[in-house]
Amino acid sequence: MRKNTTKNKLQKGESVYGLFCTISAPAIVEMAGLLGFDFVIIDAEHGPMDLETCEHMIRAADSVGITPIVRVAVNLRQNILRYLDAGALGVMLPMVNTREEAHAVVESVKYPPMGRRGLAGVRANSYALNQGLADYVKDANRETLVMTQVETMDAVRNIGDMAKVEGLDVLFVGPTDLSASMGYPGQADQPQVRETITKLAHEIAAGGKVAGSIAYDLDTLRARKKDGFRLLVAGVTSLLAKSSREYLAAARGSLAKP
Repeated sequence: MRKNTTKNKLQKGESVYGLFCTISAPAIVEMAGLLGFDFVIIDAEHGPMDLETCEHMIRAADSVGITPIVRVAVNLRQNILRYLDAGALGVMLPMVNTREEAHAVVESVKYPPMGRRGLAGVRANSYALNQGLADYVKDANRETLVMTQVETMDAVRNIGDMAKVEGLDVLFVGPTDLSASMGYPGQADQPQVRETITKLAHEIAAGGKVAGSIAYDLDTLRARKKDGFRLLVAGVTSLLAKSSREYLAAARGSLAKP
């Protein structure tokens, strides 16, 4: 089983930087690795990817040494294990609001005795061709990364309890849904939302977990790092849009003049 370099860096106290991929394209995952991103989140919640496509994107990640994480839409054990069996080194689960729900995610990701994940000869363990399943179970429980999203006021109120869940690595603050839950849909920079995000970062770190969030532009990236977020994610579409707009503005502006 591959080493989870992203989880290893976090355990050493380092920060890691990744890319949300909502586009069904293994080549984008491959390029993200070649560019130097630590991890990629293959978005099977908001993206169109089915399980087979996710497996191809995970295979692309393996080829360049970037950590493949899948955002899984539904918090069901039989659903989560399919992405892990395909070779994902971690999962992200949205809308996790209580300690019990967070614990259920950990149980779905980890094999006994840590969890309740079903065991078989699958791609993640080289189809049981090169390693005994007993050794693989130990490796998988050590290397897989578990991340749940904080996106509602229920989750905000329960953040201290969720931070106590053993086996949970990252609590990821989702500004878009959180702002909607607070009554400011789409206004992540609204002062009350911003204050809540900062407070969450401190509470997550105080609970011994890694705080993660989105940083689609440099100003937000600086603010999130200052707050103490150590797992930060940009987006394929936002980076493409920014670069494209800047290029077109230059091409049709001063560069286009004789």
